[in-house]
Amino acid sequence: MANITIGQYYAENSIIHKLDPRVKLFGTMVFVVLLFLIDNILGYAVFTVFMLAAIKMSKVPFGKLLKGVRGILFILLFSAALNIFLTPGVTVAKLGFIVITKEGLVKGAYISVRLVYLIICTSIMTLTTTPNDLSDGLEKSFGFLKVIKFPVHEIAMIISLSLRFIPTLVEETEKITKAQKARGADFDTGNIFQKAKSLVPILIPLFISSIRRALDLATAMEARCYHGGKRTKMKPLKYEKRDYVAYAGYGVFVLVIVGTNLLWNNYL
Repeated sequence: MANITIGQYYAENSIIHKLDPRVKLFGTMVFVVLLFLIDNILGYAVFTVFMLAAIKMSKVPFGKLLKGVRGILFILLFSAALNIFLTPGVTVAKLGFIVITKEGLVKGAYISVRLVYLIICTSIMTLTTTPNDLSDGLEKSFGFLKVIKFPVHEIAMIISLSLRFIPTLVEETEKITKAQKARGADFDTGNIFQKAKSLVPILIPLFISSIRRALDLATAMEARCYHGGKRTKMKPLKYEKRDYVAYAGYGVFVLVIVGTNLLWNNYL
């Protein structure tokens, strides 16, 4: 649970922190889309350079970004294994019915790098953007959906509250775990089914605590006459010069990645 970085804000005075949340949302979308379009080593090398530059400008410790990767380590290994063992191609090694192919190794490496970079890119956005700013950015970015009566403000508020409660639930889980261990609970021994069964004393109090927090929050919002809909902002979002420079940087990034793909596929 300590490896979950989604919803956590890392306070720092950096260029990335000062950017408009709409710019960071758009940039994250660009990074994710391009990440899944790259299919060669040169493209990943260029992507790595841009990503390291973003990390440097954000001033977020690299170790904090890697915490999110440790949180998905099982999914990462499982996805890589599926691609390595189930992709047909030129056989590299064979052990009984298990066949490892050259294409499987390449595909497994690509999917592993994509997942790691995906977590790092999204973590940069969440660690440098407060939940309130993220909610405002989402509402402003998808404001055009209000034309078709889509509840943009309400959805943005739900996402903001969800992100805000993730660190709280992580902390609550740690407290419950320590309390149960002090009462003699054992969460480390036994097979997978016994370990799953031992989680019940944690999940039930956590579930009850989450419901209580949700009810308290709903009561507080009703007491303040919150009904969603049209609401003014204390700090309206406004683009500044650095935001336009960031958009231009995204354009350069897209052109470079597209150029490297064309260069690799046609000449290398």
